[in-house]
Amino acid sequence: MKSQNKGKYVAWSAVALAAFVLAACGGGSDDAPPSVAPDPTVSVPANANDSIDVFIGYLQRLVMLTPDGVEPVDTSSVVPPTDDKAEPVPVN
Repeated sequence: MKSQNKGKYVAWSAVALAAFVLAACGGGSDDAPPSVAPDPTVSVPANANDSIDVFIGYLQRLVMLTPDGVEPVDTSSVVPPTDDKAEPVPVN
């Protein structure tokens, strides 16, 4: 009889351990949701003035959309960035 009790004890211990491990693995993560690029036809992103790459990326997204029939974007706050040390990039 002792071997039966020992077998049950081992089985229940294994179940409890598995439940503990599974509970420890789960849980809420604090990962931020993926950032979604703002619609380039609504406004110029705030970081467009930060670097040439960001500015050109914004212009490329805008041109790829071919936004016919959309109101013009207010570009009064945009100051295109400059970098006298960067190598020229070919225009496609």
